[in-house]
Amino acid sequence: MSVRMPSNFGRGGAQETALDLLGHEILAEKAAALGRAGQRVEETLTKLRKNGEGGDRNRLLKEAAEAVHGYFIQRELCGLRKHDAVIREYNIPRAVLVRLGAS
Repeated sequence: MSVRMPSNFGRGGAQETALDLLGHEILAEKAAALGRAGQRVEETLTKLRKNGEGGDRNRLLKEAAEAVHGYFIQRELCGLRKHDAVIREYNIPRAVLVRLGAS
């Protein structure tokens, strides 16, 4: 005679459902953080394009580079490693990329 464990003690049941819910919430927060980082990139690049010719250029370049760097990090945390399409989509200036160490 063999004895089988009740299903609520195994890998299924409430424990697995709770882990699925937690994983779903973590993914949702990653996506929201990526969206906020992308919005910041858009805002800083718009400021740079509008006001980037005067004495504030260095400050605006620094802000844009920090925003782009944060966005790239957030993308990598989401598993997105290649940034070429994003650079084209946002039309990130070479001066900003150089500040990140790109050549």
